[in-house]
Amino acid sequence: QVQLVESGGGLVQAGGSLRLSCAASGSILRINTMGWYRQAPGKQRELVAVITSGGSTDYADSVKGRFTISRDGAKNTVYLQMNSLKPADTAVYYCNADHVLVVDGRWYDCRGQGTQVTVSS
Repeated sequence: QVQLVESGGGLVQAGGSLRLSCAASGSILRINTMGWYRQAPGKQRELVAVITSGGSTDYADSVKGRFTISRDGAKNTVYLQMNSLKPADTAVYYCNADHVLVVDGRWYDCRGQGTQVTVSS
């Protein structure tokens, strides 16, 4: 089995910064894509940013220029640096790991429990 554990959420004032981390654990051989999604109250879950094993990235238009996704392959960890935060960024942020290969040859798609990010005005 694969587990994802997020950390780094919290309360911050508008214009501030936070850094989210997500560590994948288990008998992992490879993770193809890692990313962050978010869900605000009353809204659908939306993609924030993704990064492939090769380092290619993609961002939601709403966060381009403010958020940066990165990963440490050796640690199976993905990060989301969030700058110039806005109240509209308030949501529960979920980490995803897609196409995770483990030692028994099985593939998994995994999601973390989520971490709350609240931006006050």
